Amino acid sequence: MSDAFDPARYFQRIGYTGPHEATLDVFRRVHALHPLTIPFENLDPLRERPVSVDLPAVVAKLIDGGRGGYCFEQNLIFAKALQSLGFAVTPLIGRVVWGRTFDAEASQTHMLLRVDLDGEAWLADVGFGSVTLTAPLRLHSTEPQATPLETYRFAVADDGEYHLSVQSGDKWLPVYRFVTRPAEWVDYKLGNWFTSTEPESVFRKTLMLCRALPQGRIAVLNTRMTERGMRGELVNETEITSSAQLERLVRDRFGLNTTDVDFDDLFRRAQAGAALAAG
Repeated sequence: MSDAFDPARYFQRIGYTGPHEATLDVFRRVHALHPLTIPFENLDPLRERPVSVDLPAVVAKLIDGGRGGYCFEQNLIFAKALQSLGFAVTPLIGRVVWGRTFDAEASQTHMLLRVDLDGEAWLADVGFGSVTLTAPLRLHSTEPQATPLETYRFAVADDGEYHLSVQSGDKWLPVYRFVTRPAEWVDYKLGNWFTSTEPESVFRKTLMLCRALPQGRIAVLNTRMTERGMRGELVNETEITSSAQLERLVRDRFGLNTTDVDFDDLFRRAQAGAALAAG
């Protein structure tokens, strides 16, 4: 493990003070705390700034810098934390189909983790935005699995591909699909390069911030802030009408370090994203 990652600093960042051992209880506690304290966000790619997935850069940004990030960053440090506790972690890569169907064409641009513990395989993922897992899921069960927030389930296609869905009311919404073959680090490098630099990437055109809360979630999509309850029900929706309002949200509700953010510029980009989405 690289010297760049100090488990003590990570656990301090997420507020974990429990035992350092590879047990299911520890796994669940750490998995719950991470998305409560390190938000999903794309401030860097939206501002056309490079995103590095080298470990020292991710540590400097998410742990020491008080920022959040997206899947490649989030799940990298989560994997390192789990390994430091003694868990067996296998990196995987998936194809995002959120808002579409499982047969939709999708590139491999999502990092996720397989964790093997006491003879059972689990899926861990602290980096999927508005429906980021708040607990690990049993990988080989097709029964609905409740988490502190939403309920999820797996289906397995004829070709062995896993399909993850999340429950929304009486519907099951596709999230992503993946195989359990281990990913290679170059896969993440390529996925991150595309996600953060391709002009047509959603991360380059849309402001996205998401944070899990004890009783729900808060999210910003361009110029709209939404708060949802524990089962995804809408609690509050607010239009963001100024850069000052956006700055307060990012700083106070998402807890991000905003010292290097030009919020007039960020708000203009968010307005452009909203206009593009509106057609």
